[in-house]
Amino acid sequence: MHMRARIVSRISQGLALLVMGIALASPGVHAAERKKAVAKKAASTAVAKRTPAKSSAKAPRRTVAVKAARASAVSARAPVRVAAEPARLSFGQLAGLHDVSDPLDLKSSVALVIDQDTKEVLLSKNDHAVLPIASLTKLMTGLLVSEAHLPMDELITITQDDVDTEKGSGSRLAVGTTLSRGELLHLALMSSENRAAHALGRTFPGGLDTFVARMNAKAKLLGMADTRFVEPTGLSSRNQSSAHDLATLVNVAHGDALLRELSTSPSHEVAIGRRTLQYNNTNRLVKSPSWDIGLQKTGYISEAGRCLVMQAEVAGRKLIMVFLDSAGKFSRLGDAERVRSWVEKTHPSAGAILHAGTNG
Repeated sequence: MHMRARIVSRISQGLALLVMGIALASPGVHAAERKKAVAKKAASTAVAKRTPAKSSAKAPRRTVAVKAARASAVSARAPVRVAAEPARLSFGQLAGLHDVSDPLDLKSSVALVIDQDTKEVLLSKNDHAVLPIASLTKLMTGLLVSEAHLPMDELITITQDDVDTEKGSGSRLAVGTTLSRGELLHLALMSSENRAAHALGRTFPGGLDTFVARMNAKAKLLGMADTRFVEPTGLSSRNQSSAHDLATLVNVAHGDALLRELSTSPSHEVAIGRRTLQYNNTNRLVKSPSWDIGLQKTGYISEAGRCLVMQAEVAGRKLIMVFLDSAGKFSRLGDAERVRSWVEKTHPSAGAILHAGTNG
């Protein structure tokens, strides 16, 4: 009996110890589970917090990119504003020649009007000033080509050498275009075609250098002491002369029937391949019934201003007119009109002479 009671007592004690151990272990387990739950919740919260932050970081970048793209598209459509280059002053403006006034209020800083028959000077303004003459050069080019009696039907092809590298001007005579010498001379004198004039000098017997040397030799022979040429088009500002020298050239060129005809032609059509190009005279006065023009040539580069020389009959008098360094696109023609009106009003009292200035 005692033995059984002892066994039962031990079993009871063991069970009690087991229950106590379980009870003691249970708070640790719950605490660990609680820690895991808390950690899991904290992790979820952190992820939740990071996720909006990541999205909000991307959103502004996308917005900025879209705005930049839209701004780029708008700027692509908008016209590009380029600062305008200041107008280059002509040699005459730099020399102060425009400060010289005259009774006719001419816009040209240099002017000379001479009676072709009597050589009487009717009007002069800075007439001995030496300035760039632009395409008035082509009168000398045409005179030499005509006097050389070269075949006018000979075909000449425009080459890369004829392309303007001085001023970068364009031309409708593309490289490879083939025209007769007569056609090129017509376009050079009437429409001031630069490639045509250059091709005439380039194909002259002996080449371009020989031709330019002939130009200067001819000027010297004519007594044009203030004149110098470096090429046959007038694109170079180093082609220079004075009003008196140019009046001499106009007088001599007027004696050439071919130059009279070609320089005063109102317009001309040229067949180039399958195309027909219409060229017009650079001097619109040749179309005016109020004018009787025997020879003319215009010229322009920024260094020379607007230039014009003419032989014309006004009020029964044969006049040679020279206008250099005119300010304004049509002012040289306006100056010619002012001179014509003045001569018509003073005729037949042929004693009226205007001297506005003789700056050297």
